[in-house]
Amino acid sequence: MKASFHDEGMALVSRLQQDQANRLCSAADVAGQPLDAASAAALEAASLKTVKPPGDGNYLGDWKEGEKIAQSGRGLTWTDVAGEANGGNCYNCHQISKEELSFGTIGPSLYQYGKLRGVTDLVSPQAMPVVQYTWAKIWNSRAFNACSNMPRFGHNAILSERQIKDVMALLLDPRSQINQ
Repeated sequence: MKASFHDEGMALVSRLQQDQANRLCSAADVAGQPLDAASAAALEAASLKTVKPPGDGNYLGDWKEGEKIAQSGRGLTWTDVAGEANGGNCYNCHQISKEELSFGTIGPSLYQYGKLRGVTDLVSPQAMPVVQYTWAKIWNSRAFNACSNMPRFGHNAILSERQIKDVMALLLDPRSQINQ
């Protein structure tokens, strides 16, 4: 694979370099076995340590911008323009809204994500565990599932902090269309 792949545009050969989590999860997958419990727990703990909370302490942005990010499949391909914002491509694995006609089923439905988790306002102490979990899951999904297929959006700088805040608002803001 390395011989036939070369840097072009935003697609870089360096993506082929596996970190410890990728190596262990790939080896387990090739062997047709789940990752052993001790290795999984160690990877999850190490991944959780990489999660960086928002610099200003505010976890939420604009849910309307979050919808655009979630629906955009652009970014990090050889045809994308460097410097343009990446999308989250969330619909590829999740249902986001009831109106969607086509969506993936690898991940759970995100429709009414905040509502189903009891987030009725964003300032109550009850909301904080859900808010912090959701941030960590988006930042580095392997913090909760060692071999998660979900991209590590913050950890791998796929989305900016601002973009993650906007996606967070889409998922958690009671005014967001997905929580209606």
